[in-house]
Amino acid sequence: MAVTLIFGGTSEGRLAAEKEKDALVCVATEYGASLLPPGTNCHIGRLDRNEMLEFIRTLRPGRVIDATHPYAVKATDNIRACCTELDIPYERISRPSVSGSWSTLVRHAKSAEHAAHLLTETGGNILLTTGSQTLSTYAATIPAERLWVRVLPTRAALEFCELAGIHPSHIIAMQGPFSPELNGALYDHFNIHVMVTKDSGSAGGLEEKVLPALAREMDVIVIDRPDANQGDPQQ
Repeated sequence: MAVTLIFGGTSEGRLAAEKEKDALVCVATEYGASLLPPGTNCHIGRLDRNEMLEFIRTLRPGRVIDATHPYAVKATDNIRACCTELDIPYERISRPSVSGSWSTLVRHAKSAEHAAHLLTETGGNILLTTGSQTLSTYAATIPAERLWVRVLPTRAALEFCELAGIHPSHIIAMQGPFSPELNGALYDHFNIHVMVTKDSGSAGGLEEKVLPALAREMDVIVIDRPDANQGDPQQ
């Protein structure tokens, strides 16, 4: 039986790896590999389109499961294109979006740049929960003393924080998702007035972040998911 190739690094990818008896999981980092089920066969390292094409051609999997992050549009484009070229079955697993009654109570942004612009219209401390790679976008617009960030506890994430000029005392390095109680405690402890998040769905703890923020009458900005057909947004 041909192997199933899974592009993961998400909770959906880990679940797919648990279900497939003969699978190879591709993750970008050692940290992503550490979150996989014990004994999972994995490839560690980022692949550009040409590298991905050669990797899949050599492996010749029976099918490819794309369980990458909803915002990893370029990765999805590359995986789908490679499977089409090699005539290999492609399956996209995407976490469902969460749209509760609170959806009309938050502000929606199309990108990190748009969110940074919206932040200029707010006051008080800001908590960014949108990852480390776009921190410089916010730091270029918002004074450093207003910015708190929650990022993964990895060297790469901390390096992005340093490059963006984030104060060390404003860095919360933790692996989520988190409970509403913990999120609320962080908002209170750091006197947060504005929280920025991606639409990470239930698996990413979206409501657990949004609801305690609204209960505290905080401003909330949600960066909507990119259209998979509109190119590669910033991750």
